[in-house]
Amino acid sequence: MFEQKQWWACSGCGYLLHAEEPPKICPGCQRCCYFLNTTCYIPECGGPDYPDPRIVESRPRAINE
Repeated sequence: MFEQKQWWACSGCGYLLHAEEPPKICPGCQRCCYFLNTTCYIPECGGPDYPDPRIVESRPRAINE
């Protein structure tokens, strides 16, 4: 079965990556964090090849950012 890559944002540092599944350890902050699916699912932001700017820009920032 073909899995489409999705956009993922780290809840700790905001690192964005394009992968089929989120990693266990964030490549940006090297911590075990929750990853939010930020894939665009509407034509206005370009579809699934792009992250949804509404989600990425409104993501709560970590305390240490």
